[in-house]
Amino acid sequence: MSKMAMSRKGIRLMLAGFLVMVAGFVLMTGGGSTDPNVFNYAMFDFRRLVAAPLVILAGMVVIVVAIMGRFEDKRK
Repeated sequence: MSKMAMSRKGIRLMLAGFLVMVAGFVLMTGGGSTDPNVFNYAMFDFRRLVAAPLVILAGMVVIVVAIMGRFEDKRK
């Protein structure tokens, strides 16, 4: 029986990190304007400039930990 390169816990962590990154990209959406002659200051909101990139970086950190970490499967 061959062993997988990643354990179930590592795969779950990677999926969780991917979902956190998707949430960061969702936070970054919006702030557009329907009228090109009107400037919309909503695109310079705290959520888009600070919170969303931090959430995306947190997701990347979770993915790196999932890939590089050594997790043991309790089931064999």
